[in-house]
Order: sequence, then C-alpha cells, then structure tokens
Amino acid sequence: MTDAANLEVTGRNGVSYAYRRFGNTETSAPPMLGFIHCRANLDNWDPALVDEIARHREVILVDNAGVGGSGGLTPNSVAEMAGDLTYFIDALGLKRYDVLGFSLGGFVAQELALIRPHQVRRLVLAGTGPQGGRDMHVYQPDILAIAAADTIGAEEFLTLFFESSDSSRSLGWQFLKRLASRTEDRDVPVSLDVRDAQLTAISAWGVPDETKLARLAAISAPVLVANGDNDRMVPTKNSFLLAEHIPNARLKIYPDAGHGFLFQYSAEFAAEVNSFLGTFETERRTGA
Repeated sequence: MTDAANLEVTGRNGVSYAYRRFGNTETSAPPMLGFIHCRANLDNWDPALVDEIARHREVILVDNAGVGGSGGLTPNSVAEMAGDLTYFIDALGLKRYDVLGFSLGGFVAQELALIRPHQVRRLVLAGTGPQGGRDMHVYQPDILAIAAADTIGAEEFLTLFFESSDSSRSLGWQFLKRLASRTEDRDVPVSLDVRDAQLTAISAWGVPDETKLARLAAISAPVLVANGDNDRMVPTKNSFLLAEHIPNARLKIYPDAGHGFLFQYSAEFAAEVNSFLGTFETERRTGA
C-alpha cells in the first residue's frame, strides 16, 4: 500500500473521490472495500494488514465525501455516508464486493449491507457496534477529551486505540512507525469540519434504542465480527450484540487489546479475514 497510486473517480453526485486500488488481480476473488475510522484518511490503514489481504484479492480504500483528498462535504449521518459511497461504488462499476469496516467505517458498512444486499458478498465488522447499541452515544470523558481535540499526538492515539499494558503499547508504537512508512504522495489531512460531522454521526448512531437491533436481522451476508477485549471507544459489548443479532455471524475477540486490535494483531487479523473471505483460483489469462 505504501506505493499504491492516489486515484480519483467522480460519482454521479459530482463528488470526486480519492481512493487507492491495489493487490492481486490474478484471481477471481471480488475486491474488498475498506472503510476507515473517524478522523482518518487513506494513510491511516495499516500496511501490514491491508497488504496481506491484498496478496489474495484487490483492495480498494476510499475517502468518503469531504474526507482527505475527496471533494464535497462530509455527511453528518451514517445513512448519508453509506448512501454517498454508493456513488463511488457505481462510478467504479462494482457489482459484487466484500467490505471491511472499522469503527465509524463499520457503522457505514452495516448500512451499506442493508441498502445494497445484492452487492455485499461478505462483511467484516471490526471495532464497531450496531445502531442504538450500548454505551455508544457519548464517549467516556477522558476518551472524548482526546477524540474531540484539535490535534491528536502519538501518545493520545495509543490511549485511544491500545491497552495500557507494555505489550499492547509496544505493538502500538510499531504500528505508528508503519503508518509513517509512506513518505511520498500522502493523503490530504482530515479537517476539523470533518471531525465535527463525523462525531455528530457517531453520536446520532449511538443514541440508545434497542428496537434498532432488529434491523440487523436483514443483513443477509455472512459476517465476521471482531474486536479487542477492552474497546473503550466502541465498547466490546457491542460486538457481542452484532454477533447475536446478525443471522450469519461469527465473533472473534482478541486479548489484551482495545479499539486498535486489528493493528495490534495485524498478521493474525489479516489471516482471519483472508480465511473468512475465502480462497479463489487464479484466473487463466490469455494473450501475449
């Protein structure tokens, strides 16, 4: 991913979307779309995670409207974010695909699976929760103070995404070094306007309402739900709710890990995702 080109495509809504598309094109595997967390752009994906997934299929990472290098304005609701991404998907001509959604991206991925059930083949929900879930409406005060700050430094990021144990923090520092490995053609930083819109969407999604859990029964795609055992941003109890209410779901919880478990356990989680998405034969190519 560190040398994947920055690409652009314009949807029917007139928005120009920034994205990166890379990986194995020699198999019949459908591409996997990746939706990232709040206040993040294309550079916030862990190369160790997405590159391993990309060995088996194409990976498409995208900035939603207003985020990073994409044009337009960032929606302030999850439903609008998902609807917005359908313009990107249609602009690429994608008919069938898998989705990995992390955190806020997992909210959007759920919504996309509900409005495009004929397209989403398999769904991976990482560090995320259902609409109307538990303890999701407002972050705990110490978490909110960091998540809503104008700037977030390395130490603050570790507090949000990793456990306080030496082992978790050590792996967190390794992750931050990997994020810095792309030195050229980096994405545009996320603005404070994007932060405000995304935090509004997160709060609205998290308003307690257990009647919203019934919507999950309509997700027809097989789903892998995963999280750390102590996620303080989207409490881990919500991963159990997802696995309980989605008809065809499996659950994986990683020990001594928080919200950023997928970066702490990048190799293990990549293997879990690859196993879940399945293996595909290499396509026969003809011609010179």
